[in-house]
Amino acid sequence: MTFYISMLRGINVGGNKKIKMSDLAALYESLGFKDVETYIQSGNVVFSSRERSPSALSKAIRNKIKESFGFDVVVVVRTGDEMEKVLENNPFKEKDAGKLHVTFLSDPPAAKPLDVFDAVKDKSEEYSFSGKEIYLFLPYGYGRTKLSNNFFENKLKVSATTRNWRTVKVLAGKPKESSN
Repeated sequence: MTFYISMLRGINVGGNKKIKMSDLAALYESLGFKDVETYIQSGNVVFSSRERSPSALSKAIRNKIKESFGFDVVVVVRTGDEMEKVLENNPFKEKDAGKLHVTFLSDPPAAKPLDVFDAVKDKSEEYSFSGKEIYLFLPYGYGRTKLSNNFFENKLKVSATTRNWRTVKVLAGKPKESSN
């Protein structure tokens, strides 16, 4: 069994796309996943599966949510090892971790129009690409930046969801392999 982390975009925000975490956990268990555990109400789920393809898992989860709850959500899946690398690759280790976020992309972007990013970001904001992640240092917070999920999806043509550094650390700290 491989340990995975899935991050759903846009559930339980502003009363939209509401899913109880107990219902979400049950949905994952109905897909045959083991060691299912949710973290906070924003759709973070850790689980174990025999499936080796994160993209196949993402598709299965997305389809089951649509079937069960009647709406479509972006589901980004990473392995435990990939999440460890997210921690290791942090280019902003010397900065205030309370201002750090990571945008998780569904796929590596074909192009990175850095000039477009530089043109919209605040001069105090910093970003750094690393594979399928974008590290964001946002001194004024995620709610005030133009470097949002919608912005990245529009410019990079991939799906995206963002988590603060505290959440990334918690998700990366879950067990690596299931005993089942």
